[in-house]
Amino acid sequence: MKIATWNVNSLTVRLPQVIDWLKAQEALGADQAIDVLALQELKMTDDKFPHQAFTDAGYHAQWFGQKTYNGVALISRTPAVDVVKNIPGFEDDMSRIIAGTFGDVRVIGGYFPNGQAPDSDKFVYKMRWLEALKTWVKQEMARHPKLALMGDYNITFDDLDVWDPVALAGTIHCTPEERAHLNGLIGLGLHDSFRLFEQPEKSYSWWDYRDFGFRRNRGLRIDHILVTDALKAQATACVIDKVPRKNERPSDHTPVVLTI
Repeated sequence: MKIATWNVNSLTVRLPQVIDWLKAQEALGADQAIDVLALQELKMTDDKFPHQAFTDAGYHAQWFGQKTYNGVALISRTPAVDVVKNIPGFEDDMSRIIAGTFGDVRVIGGYFPNGQAPDSDKFVYKMRWLEALKTWVKQEMARHPKLALMGDYNITFDDLDVWDPVALAGTIHCTPEERAHLNGLIGLGLHDSFRLFEQPEKSYSWWDYRDFGFRRNRGLRIDHILVTDALKAQATACVIDKVPRKNERPSDHTPVVLTI
């Protein structure tokens, strides 16, 4: 089984790239096809979601859209069951969470709040949202021993995830408060699947469009796939696929792929 996460930064713009990427994985062999792909930042309302395009490509889809901002989806080779949208019990007008079960694997796809700046109201919202997420994920882990929480976290784990940890220390994505919440998820018994395996130095999943960020590899690793003990035991590889970031009009993020 292969699961992946990708912030596409507008599915309206990037739909052909998503379809092409899924087809490219299939072309590598049946065992290389993506079974579940979590998308973030659809930037479209539900009625605009291109479900027929995914159906034509041989995939099922569940989506939770929002005008202009946010929006998440699960694209899969088999239908999702027990679908949940947003964090139960947490009042939120942002479309940030979508969860579904595929076989015996529970997948939660999330677009975590950016937070804007440590002294902003949006940062306060991010802290509240992360606390609510942790409470709900703990409940989900009790129900689903095989669970993956993946998406655009908008948080780095540590200095290894930052192209310039000195200059960016304490800035958004790198604050102690954000990292404490991220490590709180680890404290539940989740594992950073990317670091289960030896990885190249300066491995990032996001690069700013400005100042030739990708070409100069000035990036951040903010897209993560966290897994429970049961999936950790079955994980065989986790990679950041930088190829889509080289596309014409790419997303500023690129896929992270876990093989189970």
